[in-house]
Amino acid sequence: MKRRQFGQHCGLARALELVGERWALLIVRDLLVRPRRYTDLQHALPGRPTNVLSARLKELERAGIVERQIAPAPQRGVLYTLTDTGRELEPAILALGRWGAAQLGKPRPGDTVTAESLTMTLRTVFDAEAAIGVTASWEIRLPDMVLHAVVANGALADIGPGPSDADLVITVPTNDQLPSYGNLMRTIGCGLAELTGQAALADVFVRLFGKPPGI
Repeated sequence: MKRRQFGQHCGLARALELVGERWALLIVRDLLVRPRRYTDLQHALPGRPTNVLSARLKELERAGIVERQIAPAPQRGVLYTLTDTGRELEPAILALGRWGAAQLGKPRPGDTVTAESLTMTLRTVFDAEAAIGVTASWEIRLPDMVLHAVVANGALADIGPGPSDADLVITVPTNDQLPSYGNLMRTIGCGLAELTGQAALADVFVRLFGKPPGI
């Protein structure tokens, strides 16, 4: 498949040539969270045509944005991961996510939320100023996923899928709501989540990752 070209000597045009095709930025978003197998990406990006994921990955590899690595033991197979050039897209991804969240509105029928998309949303809204002097860790248990977040001396040291040895475990009750960022924060803010550990850190979590204006 021939890559579209805009014929303009412009940085934005070049960026769109490299990552502007459909699904490309969502692949980059997921790989910013952690390296993934091909089948992991298939599962995390429902709705894409079967040939598109393969085509996008090949294009991103040729552009030097994505590379393959052998999975470390005891895992097997090949992992896709971002190169240093690919990781340089993170500020742009976060800025686009922040802008897009303000346009989001209510979930549409068929919308999904993945561990990777929710992780990147939490990265997007993290308030570094509110976190000054904070050191704490959280595990967030939702019906279909588990996330963790670690803040050390005011910096977001770690956030992503998987459990952790956390200061506070926040368990969101099973219901028919989409496990979206908005529903997560409302559940915690309204005191509807089960708290195990240092319960006062629930308010700290809301303060650090709380909904900014427009989202």
